[in-house]
Amino acid sequence: MRVPRRLTIFLVLLLPVLAVLMAGMARAWRSGGQADPWSWALPAALMVALMAQLLARDLWRWLVWIAVGAAGAALIFCMIAAGRLPDPLAAVGLLIVALLGGFGSRALRTPGTRLIGVGLLALAGLLLWRGPAQPIAPMAQRPALAVITALPLFWDKAGLADAPIVTLLRTRFTVQPLDDPRALPKSGARALLLAQPRAMTPDQLVAIDTWVRAGGTALVLADPLLRWPSDLPAGDRRRAPSASLIDPLLRHWGAVPDALVEVETRQFLDDGWLVTLSGAQSFKAGGACAAGRGGAIVRCRVGQGRAVLVGDADLIDDRLWLADPVRPLDPRAWAADTPALVAQWLGGSITGERRWLRDGRDVVLGLRWVLILGIVWAMVGMALFGRTGQRAGHSDDGNKP
Repeated sequence: MRVPRRLTIFLVLLLPVLAVLMAGMARAWRSGGQADPWSWALPAALMVALMAQLLARDLWRWLVWIAVGAAGAALIFCMIAAGRLPDPLAAVGLLIVALLGGFGSRALRTPGTRLIGVGLLALAGLLLWRGPAQPIAPMAQRPALAVITALPLFWDKAGLADAPIVTLLRTRFTVQPLDDPRALPKSGARALLLAQPRAMTPDQLVAIDTWVRAGGTALVLADPLLRWPSDLPAGDRRRAPSASLIDPLLRHWGAVPDALVEVETRQFLDDGWLVTLSGAQSFKAGGACAAGRGGAIVRCRVGQGRAVLVGDADLIDDRLWLADPVRPLDPRAWAADTPALVAQWLGGSITGERRWLRDGRDVVLGLRWVLILGIVWAMVGMALFGRTGQRAGHSDDGNKP
């Protein structure tokens, strides 16, 4: 039984769009849930290139219709699932790559234009390579950053090795591990990462307070329920303490420990940053301190300095923010904004704004609207192209299959 011509046109225009959407979603999930149009660029280029080989020689407008439909479906999904407009440059890049893939593949079919086709496909490949966010490069001038921690940030089973978060921080700071906070004034550091340290003497706590009040910037990770993995047996002195031991300092600054949320939570902060917390402590803020949404992150003015207090040291555990452990410097492999946020809290900066799929309901809503609009798009194309005597599946010489 022959399929009606209009139905054939409808399916030829709709199915490639849906295939690109699903392939791009799979790439987005593997990249940690980033709503980045570049996740759909390669599937769009490949699908439009394939359709360029299957469609008749004179159906260029079909390729444009499919390319625009595939790019539009991805952008609409990103906008709804992330709750904000996609990056404009990435949106334009997605459409250009899809068109280059289709036109380049089409040009390969004609002997006189094959060199042009190769050039177009090469340009599409160049955009796919250089268009998305690139790995973070070290800055030339990097201020000193002191790190006081009991966490294994500077070693692993094989010996000395940086944790992924330290690898990133080294691109923005000259990292200096310290054992004793009383050495802070001589270190020359104006920023301090204090992450789940061991028990400190009153003199050491006073040294931290004095250093911050003199104008220092401190990021304090104080976890009441540390879940950082360790092969060391319980009770081993080399293990990081399972609960924070610096509550007196936090109370002195105006942050009083409050409720504990034991479950892992994916949380968007007030300014749109995404973090993942695990066993986080919330605080009651007073004095010169102000707590953000949920109370797990508190910002304090301490004399002439400032401190950011986070009730979860697991925040910088790469299992919670890195989708690909071997690519910590590639923002496309992040599953949260943690590295950029930590650098910002310490006075540094990592450029590049990321957009994230918010939750399951937004993803389902995005899929629903894309399906509806995709059907409408295919129906409009069917009405436009069905008036001609041409259809998908023609051979190059114009004969019917």
